Amino acid sequence: MARESFDKEIQFLRMLSLTSGAYNRKQYAERLGISVHTFDKTNRRLKEIMQTVADQRSGAEESREMADLVRFQYGESAEPMLLFLFRAKSMKETEVQRLSVLLHTLQHKTLTAMELLDACCADLPEDLALPDEKTIRSDLKYLEEVGVIRKEPGGRPYQYALQQDVLTELTVEEQLELYDFVDMMANTQVPSVQGYLLRDSLKKAITASFPQEEATEPYIYKYHYYSRILDEAHLYTLLSAIRQRKRVQFLYYSPKKPSSYSSQNTNPRFEREAGGRSNRIVPLEVIYDHQYGRWYVIGYQGRRGFVKFRMEGITQLEEQDSVEEEYMIELKQQWTDISRYSWLVDTGNTVTVQSRFFHPERGQRNFILDRVRLQGQWGKIIPETDHTFLYEIQVNGTTEIKPWLRSFGSSCEIIAPQRLRQEMIKEWKEIAEYYEPVREDVQLPDDDAIE
Repeated sequence: MARESFDKEIQFLRMLSLTSGAYNRKQYAERLGISVHTFDKTNRRLKEIMQTVADQRSGAEESREMADLVRFQYGESAEPMLLFLFRAKSMKETEVQRLSVLLHTLQHKTLTAMELLDACCADLPEDLALPDEKTIRSDLKYLEEVGVIRKEPGGRPYQYALQQDVLTELTVEEQLELYDFVDMMANTQVPSVQGYLLRDSLKKAITASFPQEEATEPYIYKYHYYSRILDEAHLYTLLSAIRQRKRVQFLYYSPKKPSSYSSQNTNPRFEREAGGRSNRIVPLEVIYDHQYGRWYVIGYQGRRGFVKFRMEGITQLEEQDSVEEEYMIELKQQWTDISRYSWLVDTGNTVTVQSRFFHPERGQRNFILDRVRLQGQWGKIIPETDHTFLYEIQVNGTTEIKPWLRSFGSSCEIIAPQRLRQEMIKEWKEIAEYYEPVREDVQLPDDDAIE
């Protein structure tokens, strides 16, 4: 996973996927809070990495605009839009050189940290500064945490070996079956990024053993939420902070703001454009909204109490000091009590929502009832007639449950509370107006005229 922040690239790709190249360079730069020169530099850097990935996969091909990947090849967009992002600025050049030497040296034997330090000093280019023991041990700890190497049993000095059982213990047929499984899970489950990286490694191993035509993609996916995958850059930092009971600090850009990023350089011309707000919280929980593909982090922030942030607006995320275990347990219990009736992360007043659902026509599978059973959480289903059933649930406010109820269309009628019913009536009337004839004198033909 990435060792550096690449907030700019994340926001760049998010805006690109949402607009499909609808803005010009200046408009993109203004919304990102950077200069046009920085925008061009970022675009050029990502295109170079995208082209490198394409060359490795299918031979050299003509350079394409990045927006075309979204507009014209949406079914294939997961491959370059996800993987090359995590290669784009995941490590410094010096880190790439060091880790490459470490992994190459461990290919055929186990070695200690001091032996690996000697190897780095001997094999690194002369123009790079030589690492010290602390740097090498930090690199080894990082590689061990992400599962690339393992520490062999035994006492000090510890021996390190490559973690490549998947490539050495499985047959090529088993590798192909494993690839299909990882491909399916990475595209349908959350989180996904580590699955994509594993899939990429498996693909390289399979390509060496199978003819290219046999190692083709068995599936094409077209329902990606880019935000859910781009925001996974913050997910593991937040989960680590929760496990270690650490506060985090970040700059937050509300989705309502026109800008989603601000230049971090010292140029006074752009320094004034910073629109983010600094926040310091004790993170308690990370929640994923499957309906909209959004990640939320729940935390505690002193006088503001419990707060929630959409992860797509988080930049410059950093871990801070630790809190006491008893304090963390108390905060988690308080949040559990407050969010007991939250459909997702809503913390409004608790209300009882009652709605009537209509069964589909006879002879059809009752997909309405099946969906309510699957997605209705703790709500109660009450049989009413042969054609309808009632659904009742207590929730903290109606903001979050409303889109779910609305998604059933004419198969759902809101009964209570009355305020929610009136809101739904108003919304459906507005929708109906969109489909009114443009001209008032338009006459629709009757059935006899059609015949």
